[in-house]
Order: sequence, then C-alpha cells, then structure tokens
Amino acid sequence: MERIKITLIKSPIGYSEKQKRTAKGLGLKKMHQTVEHNATPSILGMVFKIRHLLKVEKVETSGPGGEK
Repeated sequence: MERIKITLIKSPIGYSEKQKRTAKGLGLKKMHQTVEHNATPSILGMVFKIRHLLKVEKVETSGPGGEK
C-alpha cells in the first residue's frame, strides 16, 4: 500500500472546529509535525478537507529484495 507523509505547515487556529478536529484525527498536534499514513480513501479525504494547512509527500518504499 502506498504511504504518504503529512506535515502541518499552517496553524488551524482561526479555522472551523471541524478542520481542527480533522488535523487532530490525522495525528497532527503541533506546527511542523510530520506523520506517515497509508494512503487509504478515508485518510485522503481528511487530507483533502484541510489541504490548505498541509504539505503532503509520497513516501518511497522499497519492495521485497530492495526493489522500488
């Protein structure tokens, strides 16, 4: 499964309570904190909702035998 790295780059202060809870649901509590998640539809939906607060990167994973 594909993995993504999510970083909170903008504070959710001043945004709706729903957006603050979404950031917390992703495991982001502090500015510039980074977490990794599997790219499931539910996680991608949460990222889409607060994309203006985040930086999202694809994580390169090596397969079995060191293949990418």
